[in-house]
Amino acid sequence: MPVKTIKDVDEKTWQELKTLSVRSGVKMGKMLEKLVREYKAYTEQRWKEILSGKKLLSDKEAEDMMKVVREARKEKGFRE
Repeated sequence: MPVKTIKDVDEKTWQELKTLSVRSGVKMGKMLEKLVREYKAYTEQRWKEILSGKKLLSDKEAEDMMKVVREARKEKGFRE
């Protein structure tokens, strides 16, 4: 497998990655692969919660808020 370079990784982060790798008993490449997979799964789950979750405002409250925003945007300095 070819050697890859990761730019702009500070020493503290590099040491933490090495420590996680040793504690988990896996090579650093596999640890990085695991971290990427877990991060991807975590962010996908968070977006599902955000997009499919309970509404924070009622439809009426949202429409009232949009009316206020539309009026505010008519003032000087805002683009339509």
